[in-house]
This record gives sequence, C-alpha cells and structure tokens, in this order.
Amino acid sequence: MREAGLRARAARLYRRIPGLHGFFTSIPNRQLDRRATAPDQVWVGDITYLKVGGTWRYLAVVLDRYSRRVLGWSLSATKDVRLTLAALNHAVFHRRPRPGVIFYSDRGVEYAAYAFRERLAALGFVQSMNRPRKITDNVHMESFFHSMNSDTVHGVTFVHGVELAHVVRSYIPYYNSVRSHSGSAMLHPSTMRRGRSEPTTCLQNRGNIPEGSRCSPSGR
Repeated sequence: MREAGLRARAARLYRRIPGLHGFFTSIPNRQLDRRATAPDQVWVGDITYLKVGGTWRYLAVVLDRYSRRVLGWSLSATKDVRLTLAALNHAVFHRRPRPGVIFYSDRGVEYAAYAFRERLAALGFVQSMNRPRKITDNVHMESFFHSMNSDTVHGVTFVHGVELAHVVRSYIPYYNSVRSHSGSAMLHPSTMRRGRSEPTTCLQNRGNIPEGSRCSPSGR
C-alpha cells in the first residue's frame, strides 16, 4: 500500500437501536425550578465508585434535597437496578413518605430501568431526571460524595469489602447528625426538620471521625 501511495481509512459504524433514545429521554427534569421547603418533597439519588483491592464497589445513596440528610444507601459489587432499588427501599422503610415525592437522578440505566420506574409509581413518587448532557443538575449528591471522600475515603486503601462497608456505615450517621453544611446555614441535616432539632443517640467512635462527634438520629 505504501509503494502504491495508498492509505487505509477506518469506517465509523453507527448502530441505532430503535426506541433507545426515547427510553432514556422520556422522563423530564421535573425538579429544575422546584425549591424544596420541607423534607420529603424532593429526594435525589446517585451512584459513586469506590475502590477495594483491584476491583470496584458501587455505593448508591438517596438524599433529601431540603435537609441534605442521607435517607438510604446500598453498597454492592454489581452496578445494576438491584443496587438502586435497595437504596430506595432502605429510604422508604425509614421515612414512610406520602405519595407525591419527586425522585431525581441522572439518566443511568440503573434509574431508568422499568423495575425502578414501577417501584416509584407504586409509591406514588414522581420521577425526574437530569437534562441530557447536564451532569451538574445533581449537585446535592455530588456534594455528599465529595464530603465523604474528603472525610474518610481519600488516601485510604481498602483490602476487603467489609472494611469499606464499615466506613460507610459509620460515616453516614456522622454526616447526618454532626457534620455542618454550608448550604444549610452550617446546620447538620438532623436540625433541618422544619427548623426543629431531632433527638440523637451517640454511637461509639470508629474510623477517622473525631472522638465524641459520632451521633445517630433516633427520630425521622
């Protein structure tokens, strides 16, 4: 080919799956201009990747947009709809919300899957997703993951999954009941329940959280 002055060109192949675009764009962003004024009006969910040894673990979290409180979570070696459903069901079990809650997430298949949509519909939730190519819509979840990474995960090497699960299980009560948040006038989520503080029960200190600061809410 070189002697003949020829150059190879690679063809770009496009594979269009009928209905796929409509599947991922059928749910609009219903919370874009919605200002939450109380808990259980808008819930947000997302997934982050955490390294364990040479593999990944996936942490799905559900957070109340008003109080910034973590309501439910699930940690798994598999990133699929079972992960997001487990986090949602964890939140529902503890909150028992009324119908009408807006549930917001990105357009990942773990949230767009029919099993997840059907669960939200059964609860009477209104599903909302970020605008296409607008990944900054879910800033509240990104803020939580950044805080968790900075406070406990960054610079730590986890050899076994049980170690990571222990850190996550320890950190979330601290985040909910002790850690102050600049986005809520430096209050922690447990004090954001319509302006009233919630009773707390202190837990034994573990991990990298400051001594004497580990508390867990006993109410909603």
